[in-house]
Amino acid sequence: MIKKFVYSQKVAPYIFVLPFVIIFLIFWLFPLANSFVMSFQERMLGQDPKWIGTANYTKLLTDKVFLKSITNSVVYMVGTLILLIPFPMLFACLINSKLMWGREFFKSSFFLPALTSVAVAGTIFRLIFGEMESSLMNSILSLFGMGPFKYLKEQNLSMAALLTLACWRWTGVNMLYYLSGLKSIDSEYYEAASIDGASAWQKFRAITMPLLKPTTIYVLTISIYAGLAMFTESLMMFNGNNSPKNIGLTIVGYLYRQGIEKNKLGYAATVGIVLLIVAMTINLTQLKLSGTFKKEED
Repeated sequence: MIKKFVYSQKVAPYIFVLPFVIIFLIFWLFPLANSFVMSFQERMLGQDPKWIGTANYTKLLTDKVFLKSITNSVVYMVGTLILLIPFPMLFACLINSKLMWGREFFKSSFFLPALTSVAVAGTIFRLIFGEMESSLMNSILSLFGMGPFKYLKEQNLSMAALLTLACWRWTGVNMLYYLSGLKSIDSEYYEAASIDGASAWQKFRAITMPLLKPTTIYVLTISIYAGLAMFTESLMMFNGNNSPKNIGLTIVGYLYRQGIEKNKLGYAATVGIVLLIVAMTINLTQLKLSGTFKKEED
């Protein structure tokens, strides 16, 4: 009886983990392996796959449209990192401050856009940044004697519109991450700093920022992937996957164009593998530089 109990105690953890292993194999490892195999094939729906070696990768490196999509995605990603890390941190500190009134109201207001459908948000922002003089943004700028502008037909202006949408949607989410991080900081640190005569900026620089580093690394990691994988926002903003001169085309948008619109599944798989490599390389590099792996080893 004792042996059976000891045996069950040893086996129970494996039984608990088994469903997660199965899910990992079916929904992540198998699709990834299949995509990797497809990247070396010329594959279309209704036709037998044809092995072509590294031809897809060679073509991809000289594909100007793909390089354009890479540039757009990287610029968008960098823009989101610049805007969606420091400002949510600052807003979180302000809302966490005891001197601020209506903290719960502002917290809910910032988070509410994240609950809005991307399709709805993209459509609304397409109207806001419309090229007509009556569009909201042109109407506001006309008060200052500026415009009208064709936001969705110019490279820099269209990127600014996409970044505005990203800030509207995700500032509240990142702010909540930082609020959670602030709750874990012991108030005694701030009390001791106040006794020493530290200013608010000194407290923020010497206490808040260092102790929020784990939260910042997490937000940075998910923001890098989200920036590179952005697609739906661009699709809705430009009312399709064919923006003027591909100014709104992203890596995922190019993957969609090749795989779904043109039925070039092998070439689309190659785009997906390259996207994975780029995202993993950037994230692993920043995790290495931030010392995350070193801490885990210690």
